[in-house]
Amino acid sequence: MPDSAPLREAVAARMKEAMKGGDKVRVGALRLIMAALKEREIEARGAGKIVSRADELALLTKMVKARQQSAAIYAEAGRKELAAQESAEIAVINEFLPRQMDEQAVIAAAKAAIASTGATSVKDMGKVVNALKAAHPGEMDFAKASAIVRGLLAG
Repeated sequence: MPDSAPLREAVAARMKEAMKGGDKVRVGALRLIMAALKEREIEARGAGKIVSRADELALLTKMVKARQQSAAIYAEAGRKELAAQESAEIAVINEFLPRQMDEQAVIAAAKAAIASTGATSVKDMGKVVNALKAAHPGEMDFAKASAIVRGLLAG
């Protein structure tokens, strides 16, 4: 497990610490992360591929987004305890993600990606976003980055 071993090892180490500390919420969130990583690894192995660091970060980002949506739904429905649990899981998952770029940094990265890909119109947006994903895995919300790229290419 070349690329995935370090993240899985880090999750396992933190899970041991949480178990020793008796933090059930944290242990549960770490188990969810571990299960998702193992599932992705098995899926990739079946396809004859290796899970890259970018794949791991994309998986963690997806987990955060799903929990943010769930927390919002629970909050709307008045289920504060479930919303709090989702928020606690988000906090644990975020420990393994790189720090998110602020909007200025995303704009600068988008401009650099546009220059490096030679994009001139909105038709080239896919190339630019793929370049951003390759250069900055897990460091930005790519939905927001896509909107910024579209604005830069259109305007």
